Amino acid sequence: MSEITAITPQVKDKGRCNIYVDGSFYCGLKLETAVRYRLRAGQHVEPAFLDEIQLENEKAQALDKALTHLSASMKTERAMRDYLRKKGYVDAVCDYVLEKLREYRFVDDAQYCEQYVESASRSKGPRLIAQELRKKGASEEGIAAALANIEGEEEAARRVLEKYMRGRQPTREVLAKAYRHLLSKGFGHDVAKDALASLRGDEED
Repeated sequence: MSEITAITPQVKDKGRCNIYVDGSFYCGLKLETAVRYRLRAGQHVEPAFLDEIQLENEKAQALDKALTHLSASMKTERAMRDYLRKKGYVDAVCDYVLEKLREYRFVDDAQYCEQYVESASRSKGPRLIAQELRKKGASEEGIAAALANIEGEEEAARRVLEKYMRGRQPTREVLAKAYRHLLSKGFGHDVAKDALASLRGDEED
């Protein structure tokens, strides 16, 4: 049996409180929920009991917060789970919300990856895009599928190179830096070399 060691009001939401169990933050609850179940510091409880009352009383509010968070832009499942956890929701509530979001097609990692690649590929190479998608929590399967359909990588590399070279003279040192710049943007060695070769060809015409 664990012990509720503290119940403190949340700074950003006065209608909610933080529940600490055995000295560590465990979850957030609406104040009215905590009062209804007569939770207090020093009380011995099973953590599963806190999970149950949060799921029963706050799943609708958690879903509403998730939908509001999604209104600005699409998110991966992992990003949504991380967001809900930071709000103090337990795994059972996170699972419920994500199940509903998948049901409504509001979270779809495959679609997220496709849209991200379509936008990012105008100025970034596949290696950097894959790295960014991993940071956002996308699955390797979703990343690979989206990158398999990438188009115009060579054209994108040329655009990035042309932008980098504006106001610069094509000296050996500048071109070496331009090559490294293309690599840092996620383009492969061969694509970067071809872009530089195209630049030289344009200058010779």
